[in-house]
Amino acid sequence: MSSAEPELGSARVVFQTDYGDIEFGFYPSVAPRTVDHIFKLVRLGGYNTNHFFRVDKGFVAQVADVAGGRSAPMNEEQRAEAEKTVIGEFSNVKHVRGILSMGRYSDPNSASSSFSILLGDAPHLDGQYAVFGKVTKGDDTLKKLEQVPTRTEGIFVMVCVYLAGGCALTCKLMKMNDFHACIPGSLYWTQCTHTTNWFIIVWDLNFF
Repeated sequence: MSSAEPELGSARVVFQTDYGDIEFGFYPSVAPRTVDHIFKLVRLGGYNTNHFFRVDKGFVAQVADVAGGRSAPMNEEQRAEAEKTVIGEFSNVKHVRGILSMGRYSDPNSASSSFSILLGDAPHLDGQYAVFGKVTKGDDTLKKLEQVPTRTEGIFVMVCVYLAGGCALTCKLMKMNDFHACIPGSLYWTQCTHTTNWFIIVWDLNFF
């Protein structure tokens, strides 16, 4: 595969944090199994009440594994998806700021649900971790996250950042030509569920 930037798919996901929103899209042509797995977890509400457990300025902000990072209990469908592992879909896409990259153990096929948002260029990760998308909006939020106080645990720079509190909604949203008529998160809801801590908005431009 070429190292040129791949085309983003139509789906977008927004994580709303106390520091602002982070919107990202997926690379289904690069890591189709990974994209399907992560997007299904999002649509099931798997990441609700989860958190960033690691923020290493200039390197990564890492989302916790769903099975261990949530403060709310999971239902059976969420748990079944969260416990799946994904084959390592390694590519030539470069690890640069804004890229989404799967976490894993030493086994190249051990990726589950933890992933990192790159906060800088990390060429030593290229070809070793599965890139599956990138941030499309919210670099200002990433800059704010980089200022959060941290502590060092071994080689890791740790933090605990939960997303916005209160009662929120997790939804698959509207077709693109409806955006001018409404605020995302306010109209044309489907598959809505009440959540706490995390506010995740999902929309798929090909849904209708």
